[in-house]
Amino acid sequence: MSFSFSPGMGPRGAIHRLGSAEQEGRFFNRRVVAEMLRFLRPYSRRMAAAVLLMVLVTGLTLLTPYLIKVAIDEYITPGRTQGLAAISLWTAGAFLALYAATAGQQFLLSWIGQRVLADLRRALFEHLQALSMNFHDRTIAGVTVSRVINDVAVINDLLTQGLVSLVGDLLVLAGIVVVMLSMSPQLAALTFVTIPLMVLVTQVFSNHARRAFRETRTSVAQVVGRLAENIDGMRVIQAFAQEDRAQEQFEDVNRVNRDANIAAIRLSFIFLPGIEFLGTLAVATVLFFGGRWVVQGEVTLGVLVAFMAYVTRFFQPIQELSRIFTTMQSAMAGGEQVLRLLDQRPEVTDRPDGHPAADIRGAIELREVSFRYRPDTPLVLQEVDLHIAAGQTVALVGPTGAGKSSIIRLIARFYDASQGAVLVDGRDVRDYAQRSLRGQMGLIPQDPFLFSGTIEENIRFGRPEAGMEAVRAAARMANVDDFVRRLPEGYRTRILEGAVNLSVGQRQLICIARAALTDPRILILDEATASVDTVTEVLIQQALDRLMAGRTAVVIAHRLSTIRNADLICVVDGGRIVEQGGHDELLARRGVYWRLQQVRG
Repeated sequence: MSFSFSPGMGPRGAIHRLGSAEQEGRFFNRRVVAEMLRFLRPYSRRMAAAVLLMVLVTGLTLLTPYLIKVAIDEYITPGRTQGLAAISLWTAGAFLALYAATAGQQFLLSWIGQRVLADLRRALFEHLQALSMNFHDRTIAGVTVSRVINDVAVINDLLTQGLVSLVGDLLVLAGIVVVMLSMSPQLAALTFVTIPLMVLVTQVFSNHARRAFRETRTSVAQVVGRLAENIDGMRVIQAFAQEDRAQEQFEDVNRVNRDANIAAIRLSFIFLPGIEFLGTLAVATVLFFGGRWVVQGEVTLGVLVAFMAYVTRFFQPIQELSRIFTTMQSAMAGGEQVLRLLDQRPEVTDRPDGHPAADIRGAIELREVSFRYRPDTPLVLQEVDLHIAAGQTVALVGPTGAGKSSIIRLIARFYDASQGAVLVDGRDVRDYAQRSLRGQMGLIPQDPFLFSGTIEENIRFGRPEAGMEAVRAAARMANVDDFVRRLPEGYRTRILEGAVNLSVGQRQLICIARAALTDPRILILDEATASVDTVTEVLIQQALDRLMAGRTAVVIAHRLSTIRNADLICVVDGGRIVEQGGHDELLARRGVYWRLQQVRG
């Protein structure tokens, strides 16, 4: 398997930090909106078209009640039939145009929304690949999934639907206010009486909604995280008969999520009907006083009918604004979480003048290397010195937690040394471009990982452009070809999720073939035979012997019998290399290696 993870900064090059803590939790977080609006820029022309349609919708919304008023006052009330057909056609045309403009606007917004949604998720995935392993080691995968799926979805609702609707509703409100004041200031004043009450209700709602919606974003991430963890560990759960305990743990986070959502819904269900009640109260007030004024001849019937239509339309945008308010609360909470993720900086980065690692020989040196995973954790490696000649096979042995895996992680530059230096061909690995360096390395893990897809695609993973003959050659080297040919679909056999349709040994052989196809100069093996039967172990060992020939190999060994012929055996204990030498030499010392041999054999 060739390492080819991007070391770049990804999409965060154009995204600033979230900013001061006081921005978080606000009804309208300017930084969240400003950063997310960047994703709308590629679609600015279509957004402009949607805005133009929105202006047209606003004008038609204001025009149709006025046409009805004209029809009543100038034709119906005086009993004039001449011209009534024309005004009726104009009214019908206005309604049809309103429908077409609304449909066009919604289509454009939906079109843009799906693309922004995809762009946001692509940016997040690109950024996740750029982040160092330290981030992935300490972050629950399900929480990250929730950020990419759930939080991005609510942000998209705000960007493509909420903001445009907000502007449209404000335009409609402003237009209706102007028209109502020009038609009847008295009726307009009656309509506006309820506005202070709406402002008060909105203020009370916002004070409670900020915390409620922030809790829903946090709790749904915990549900997804717990679910992903339990699905991944289902075999262990069932093996230890801990289904009830797992169910209880999931119920705990699920209950928190349920309660958080119910609290948010309860607020919405109090707020939205409250706005609707105030709107209904305004309509009833206008109807009562307006009806009396029509009888008294102070306003015309057409004005009253038009006013009723305008009042209804006046409160529709306000009700829509209340829904946008709810969306905005959720989107602000989700946006804070997404920006916090995008704000994570890779701890392992390339230097501007990163050197390509093409045609390396494969000599490795650890020079007085000390390492800790985080500043607040103890050292796991202390002043380690190690020299590996090009083409040499070196085995790392030692008790669990001794620091063996940390050494190979530093060689692959998943992490940087806290002190000292790791060198490849005499050059500090920090001077190499990460992708170039890892392109010269191959990893064969203890727990073989295969992607969903065909066997052929998995072998070709590190070198997608390889031809089928090269794939078969790598498979033959890795003892894969024989068992694959016996499968009904051969190399096109699809691997199910978790590779459950293949044995552990078959998965490991495919991983070896994947590494062989990339022709790496340095091999890193994390005890590839630890979890297989004796017959499969022989096949794997044969494949590894062929693969390691002429290459530098660093092997973590749990079964000491598999590394007897290594050029150098290093015994790691307590974060230090305490013994080095050949198999027989180390046994003769009767030290740590000898004691391990008595236990493991």
